[in-house]
Amino acid sequence: MNLASLFERLRRARATAFCPYFTVGYPNVAASIRWAEIASRSGAQVIEVGVPFSDPQADGPTIQAASQVALAAGARVGDAFAMVSAIRQAGAALPVMMSYYNPIHALGEEAFVQRAAAAGAAGLIVPDLPLEESGALREIARNRGLDLVALVAPTTRDERIAGIAAQAAGFLYLVAVTGVTGARRGSQSDLSAYVARVRAQTELPLCVGFGIATPGDGAAVAQIADGVIVGSAITECLRKALAAGGEAAADAALTHLVGEFCEAVNS
Repeated sequence: MNLASLFERLRRARATAFCPYFTVGYPNVAASIRWAEIASRSGAQVIEVGVPFSDPQADGPTIQAASQVALAAGARVGDAFAMVSAIRQAGAALPVMMSYYNPIHALGEEAFVQRAAAAGAAGLIVPDLPLEESGALREIARNRGLDLVALVAPTTRDERIAGIAAQAAGFLYLVAVTGVTGARRGSQSDLSAYVARVRAQTELPLCVGFGIATPGDGAAVAQIADGVIVGSAITECLRKALAAGGEAAADAALTHLVGEFCEAVNS
């Protein structure tokens, strides 16, 4: 299954995708892979596999801290491919890799995409790669069956949204707020207008992320979007559970939270 067929199936079922984000290697590689598997078995349809990076420009303090822990523990790009493979084996969820461009460039675009495709990735998100510089990677990804997912922001002009959408594949990632990732969100009316503005430019599925803090937030976003992406709230839940009771407590907390989100976005 690819992203297009997944979102078509969800559309026919009038369902919304829940898409949690995990930092590879936080707090260690084994735990992060296990948590991705738990999310897959608990009902998530898409899982964002975050390659840790030393300068994650789009991420707020929660995911920045997780990246620093992961890098200090020795996480590497190869561990991200291992997580992708584990997700594919664990259930029906589709893994989408999120990496800043530097790790892709260091490994080589061809090599990165080849390994991602071999592991079973359905798509790739590169938040710091501008549309004008993404052509080569997009072509390589397309040839390997990967969708290069593009991002738009509330400040993106309509004509640029149309240009981005014309080149995008899989889904469009709608950044819900101006600024970095983190558990806060703008007004629902502003978000509704923003989503409607993007829908006028494309027939691609629209997934909203940044600032979705609670299952209630997810339920509200699900009324207007095709997918709900949650990263910082998931990471913060895991951080608190780890501090209180270790990895077993984190496993239980994650299972509960993913279940709550999956129920909320399809209530």
